[in-house]
Amino acid sequence: MRRLLVALGALGLLVAACSPKSDIASTPASPLQPVVESAPYVCALIPEQAFRLVSGVTGSLAEKTDGNERNGDCRAPDTVPRSLEVWWMQEGRGMPRDHLDLLIEDRRKVYTGHGGVALPAELGDGMAAYLPDPPVGDPPYQVSAKFRCGGEDRLIDILLPQVAKGRDAIKDMTELMRIAQKRYGVLHHCTPGR
Repeated sequence: MRRLLVALGALGLLVAACSPKSDIASTPASPLQPVVESAPYVCALIPEQAFRLVSGVTGSLAEKTDGNERNGDCRAPDTVPRSLEVWWMQEGRGMPRDHLDLLIEDRRKVYTGHGGVALPAELGDGMAAYLPDPPVGDPPYQVSAKFRCGGEDRLIDILLPQVAKGRDAIKDMTELMRIAQKRYGVLHHCTPGR
C-alpha cells in the first residue's frame, strides 16, 4: 500500500510539473523589420538600408553603372560575387514595346517554372522568384516588372544573391520593386501606373 501511495504521489507531481500554468505567458517572436524607403540609394533605385536588411550584406557597396538613363544596368559591389544587380529599360528608340513584352514573357516562363509569384497588379506585369540554378553569373533571387510610367512601358529587374535568414524573400522583393518603381518615377519625372 505504501508503494501505491508513493507511486500516486510521484504521478501527481509529474502531472503538476507538466501542466501549463496560466500565469506564464510566452513571448511572441518579434516581427520582422519592414522594408522601407530611405536615402541613400544603391543603383539610384534601391534604398541601401532596405537592401542590407533584405540581403544581410554588410560589406562596402561600390556601384558600377553601364548604359544610360533609358536602358542600362547597375551592379554593386563591383566584385564577384555581385550582391545586387538592377536593370532598367524604357520603351522608345532602340527598345520597341514588343521587345519589352518579349522580355517580360521570357522572365514569366522562367519564374513560373520555379514557382514564381505574380506581383500585385498595381506594380504592372511581373513576378518574383527564387531560381536555385540561375543562368551562369545571375543571382538566384529575382523580381521583374513591366509597368507604365509617363505613357511608356518600362521594365525593371532586381536580382539578389541571397536573402537574410528568416526573411520572406518574395514579400521583400515585391517591396523592393514597389520602392524602385516609385523612385524611378521621381528620377524620370513620371508617375508609375500611368
